[in-house]
Amino acid sequence: MSYRIGSGVDFHQLAEGRELWIGGIKVPHTKGAVGHSDADVLLHAICDALLGALALGDIGVHFPDTDATYKGIDSKILLKKTVELIQKEGYKVVNIDSTLCLQAPKIKPYVPQMQEAIASIVGITIRDVSIKATTTEQMGFVGREEGLMAYASALLVDNRI
Repeated sequence: MSYRIGSGVDFHQLAEGRELWIGGIKVPHTKGAVGHSDADVLLHAICDALLGALALGDIGVHFPDTDATYKGIDSKILLKKTVELIQKEGYKVVNIDSTLCLQAPKIKPYVPQMQEAIASIVGITIRDVSIKATTTEQMGFVGREEGLMAYASALLVDNRI
């Protein structure tokens, strides 16, 4: 079998008066992420991990922030399109492991919904979607709640073998 591993990372600023989308769901908070799309930092990191596994560039190559088509787009659509690119190459996702870095809000209550949203788009089970979270102990831009970040790793397998 041919396996491919990819990693992704994404960062977004936080600002008041914006919605906070993480892992395909809206998370209640006083601040939201700023970006060209809905700024879902977790889905963006996952897209980059999937694309990176097959050396297909990154999310900016396929969905550039200079293209008005993607202005305000739901990142679940970007993830779906990324999975279609992976499938076109003959691969499928085995599992995803991810870590969110944010000071607030606490996301543990929302993880099952995020896992379900991601798993349903990617075509894997919720047991194949790991979402962890950490703070930065109030250090740096994450600790000051100026932004948030996410890391993701993905394992793909050649579906043609």
